[in-house]
Amino acid sequence: MSGEVTRLETGQRAQRETSEDVTVVPLRHPWRWVAAALIVLFTFWVVRVLVTTEAFEWDVVADYLFDPSVVNGVLKTLLMTVLAMAVGVTLGTLVAVMRLSVNPVLNSVAAFYQWFFRGTPTLVQLIFWFNLSSVFPRIELSLFGFEFVNVSSNDVMTPFVAALLGLGLNFSAYYSEIVRAGILSVDEGQSDAASAYGLSRAQTLRHIVMPQAMRVIIPPTGNETIGMLKWTSLATVISYTELLHSVQAIYNLTYEIIPLLIVAAIWYLFLTSILSIGQYFIEKRFARGTQRNPNPSWIAAAFTSIWGRVRSA
Repeated sequence: MSGEVTRLETGQRAQRETSEDVTVVPLRHPWRWVAAALIVLFTFWVVRVLVTTEAFEWDVVADYLFDPSVVNGVLKTLLMTVLAMAVGVTLGTLVAVMRLSVNPVLNSVAAFYQWFFRGTPTLVQLIFWFNLSSVFPRIELSLFGFEFVNVSSNDVMTPFVAALLGLGLNFSAYYSEIVRAGILSVDEGQSDAASAYGLSRAQTLRHIVMPQAMRVIIPPTGNETIGMLKWTSLATVISYTELLHSVQAIYNLTYEIIPLLIVAAIWYLFLTSILSIGQYFIEKRFARGTQRNPNPSWIAAAFTSIWGRVRSA
């Protein structure tokens, strides 16, 4: 026993002596520094171009950034984004549930809906809804000899309604697949356990499946919301007065195209940044109870840091 202890002590002493003789050299990453230097130089070049190029006309940008017509376009862009998302989320969730139904009729109708609205461009759908009066001059609804609705299609299908239908219905087809993927990500054992406790399919979906599926649904939904904010610019072709249409109306009179497009870009960047911050906090809320927390973007991280300092002050 003493011999084994002696050999162990001798080995440990030899290991300490060997480790003292070895010089640890940190692994170097020269190409990282080269890449960082190139990025810094490129950033300085971009800033220099933005500041020194006279065609950008930053004074004109400052004059029109908070112009009443531009602000009105921003508000209408936000309104269309919220309403189109509401239509898309509601219909998309319904279509996703129908797509997962064992009823062949419901499943087939949902599959056809997805095929049709995902297979045609959003711009085509917007133009179609806006020109619906060429197919149906009047919208009539009667039952048992009683006429409930009889109006001109031109009075109903305004640019606002056409934009809402085109954007909302198109988004619902894509969102249905997001919801379906989220539901399928939940282990089937959860539904089996809920069924064993006597919960109906609707109760299982509401209380068991969807709360867990939201962790998968929220990130792409946030991304699609940001996309919807920008897709509203397509509505300018049907004369809906959103942000892009507002700046177009101005530069068609002043011919200051580039500065006005910069105004629109600044507003889009500002709004998408706000949405990105909101997406981070929603993801963080639904990630409670898991070890995987969403990594904040630099915008969300900066906002969180500033907000923390304000609250602690």
